[in-house]
Amino acid sequence: MATPRVRSGPVRVLVPASSANLGPGFDSLGLALAVYDELIAMATEDEGVLVEVAGEGAESLPHDERHLVVQAMNLAFEEMGVRPTGFVLRCRNAIPQGRGLGSSAAAIVGGMVLARAMVEESSLSDAQLLKAATSMESHPDNLAAALHGGFTVAWLSDEQGPGAVRLVPHPDVHAVLALPESAVPTKQARAVLPEAVSYADASHNLARSALLVHALTNDPTLLWEATSDRLHQQARVGVYPEAVTLTDALRDAGIPAAISGAGPAVIVLTADLSDVERAVTIADQVNSWTLRPIPISALGAAERPIEV
Repeated sequence: MATPRVRSGPVRVLVPASSANLGPGFDSLGLALAVYDELIAMATEDEGVLVEVAGEGAESLPHDERHLVVQAMNLAFEEMGVRPTGFVLRCRNAIPQGRGLGSSAAAIVGGMVLARAMVEESSLSDAQLLKAATSMESHPDNLAAALHGGFTVAWLSDEQGPGAVRLVPHPDVHAVLALPESAVPTKQARAVLPEAVSYADASHNLARSALLVHALTNDPTLLWEATSDRLHQQARVGVYPEAVTLTDALRDAGIPAAISGAGPAVIVLTADLSDVERAVTIADQVNSWTLRPIPISALGAAERPIEV
């Protein structure tokens, strides 16, 4: 078998944001959102990596091999058995950092898809890429949505590693994100989760997770019931009390709402546009929230033409 060759020209990849959990689907359900980080890379004859970052995280993210996209690219190159002498990476970030919109998953998946696109006739499959990605981020929910787009169900298997299926959301479903000013590290949000939950709470979430798959793809009128959670959201009230307060207020008004991923953003999923208007009114009563309608992205991470 011929040794894989690295392409000489620039390569461009767009990777979407994502919202995970969606209420009851802890670490398994994900939804791709039409906010995209743009990654452009080109192999060089000079050793080392040069990283440029614009947009979200431009002042705080590393500009060398410590950058998460670079780490993901290097792992993907290792999986493919090839390594460029060096490369230049330009990141134009639109996904908010540390808000629960899958910025780290986008960096990991985007970096791996970028590395794959830089290699001629790469044999790295989506399944292999997802497995490599979960070695960097242990829960595959955001990773699967960033990779495949649409609505995804992901799981982990002790024998076979991660798996994922992509479903098509109902065309009437709208996503609205309530974005806070401050960020919360995912590690901090996960650290407060209980080691054990009650049988009743587990049963509640199992039923709603199954219902949410049906509601998001076939019957959006069931979204309020389907987005109910008893496992993780209240456990995080000490980490972001205003996010939980907003979620509870929206749900008390009959609006399907949940913490987005590890938070603190809040997502509303509805086919009733009046819910959006009411959500704006309710959010105005809680300080420091920006409501933003964001379309669901049918597309996952993929190479796109270089814009001239």
